[in-house]
Amino acid sequence: MKSNPADSNRIIIMGAAGRDFHNFNMVYRDDPGTQVVAFTATQIPQIAGRRYPPSLAGGHYPQGIPVVEETQLAVLCREMGIDQVVFAYSDVSHALVMHQASVVLATGADFVLLGPDKTMLKAKVPVIATSAVRTGCGKSQTTRWLSRLLKQQGLKVAVIRHPMPYGDLERQGVQRFATAKDLAAAQCTVEEREEYEPLLDAGNIVYAGVDYGKIVAQAESEADVILWDGGNNDFPFIRPDLHIVLVDPLRPGSETGHHPGEAVLRMADIVLVAKVNSASDAQVQSVTEAAHRINPRAVVVRGASPIQVGDPALVRGKRVLIVEDGPTITHGGMSYGSGYVAAAQFQAAEIIDPRLTAAGEIADLYAQYPHIGRVLPAVGYHPAQLDALRRTINGADADVVLAATPCDLGSLIRLNKPVVRVRYEFEEVGDPKLSVLVEAFLRNGKLA
Repeated sequence: MKSNPADSNRIIIMGAAGRDFHNFNMVYRDDPGTQVVAFTATQIPQIAGRRYPPSLAGGHYPQGIPVVEETQLAVLCREMGIDQVVFAYSDVSHALVMHQASVVLATGADFVLLGPDKTMLKAKVPVIATSAVRTGCGKSQTTRWLSRLLKQQGLKVAVIRHPMPYGDLERQGVQRFATAKDLAAAQCTVEEREEYEPLLDAGNIVYAGVDYGKIVAQAESEADVILWDGGNNDFPFIRPDLHIVLVDPLRPGSETGHHPGEAVLRMADIVLVAKVNSASDAQVQSVTEAAHRINPRAVVVRGASPIQVGDPALVRGKRVLIVEDGPTITHGGMSYGSGYVAAAQFQAAEIIDPRLTAAGEIADLYAQYPHIGRVLPAVGYHPAQLDALRRTINGADADVVLAATPCDLGSLIRLNKPVVRVRYEFEEVGDPKLSVLVEAFLRNGKLA
């Protein structure tokens, strides 16, 4: 039964602990004409069952807002007289978005997508944003490279990362990370560490959390320029003055297959064709042509992500267990990553299949994502999952762990095998060069 038209507009926000909270803060938190009755949760394990706390939800929500499993969506819509459902997560196919829309529409409610004009904050300092059409395109190394370039110009840089608030939301309202001790104090998950550790190692201050209005205000008070380091294929939470969007030649066709990645590509000022060192000429050309066709006003540049291994002698001729960046392999849709490439490049004798020893929640992960090949995604959203990762690795009959996760896995779990880390950094390829375009942007803004 629908609500009385005279009542507040009753809303559910569908999310995955990120954009859902941001959209609420930007559009609904202070609106007396709407009542957000629930968030739904998906993609990330064990993020349902929490409440968005009153301290973040504001005066209209003295009890906070429940977060429930997305599987309950249709029931909630019918039982709670929902008027609108707002879709607010990323890296999903266009088909999946419309399947969810169909579930909602069948209950009589509206299905809503909020756009950049309603959800982007405006910073007082220039903002350079890094986004992508899919998870795992190479945003992280591009952001690190940009931070070095900006600091070479004498600029103070603050990196604001797309949210990953998977724990205590009240504690995670505004997070500032300057050292590895800050990560430990915040009890960061593997997924958070994969993003934050390399940025800290490169000498950056990193902001993240839940309330991005407060986050931006704090970051702009200590920086000349903000770098937005995007998550998944979402568009930025802050209005960019220069928007760099990555496309992946290893996944041609993804430019127009996923939400909101296609919208992000159409928004770009610069399109970066990444990983050209790992793709064929035909693949590179395919995504280059797609970028020109979809966004003819953007400048297209190319970049590589050359792989470095700590000690190649520990890989050559050895039986290796490969641990890859988690989100790239799971909802990013890749069957392998840079660890697998490194195993071939540095002549490992054999790749040990981690599915043979997959324990607990890791075995569940392979069932959930059957596309994954003979690699182990680094996951640790909560202690039980991290322990399952440890047992899977330690149970494998391998000589060495080839770890392509950007975080220091050996510092988080006790392993019974030597770990060789795989690293990758951004490198410009050909002309036009990204550095030339960024430096021109800085000169035009009188920052260089």
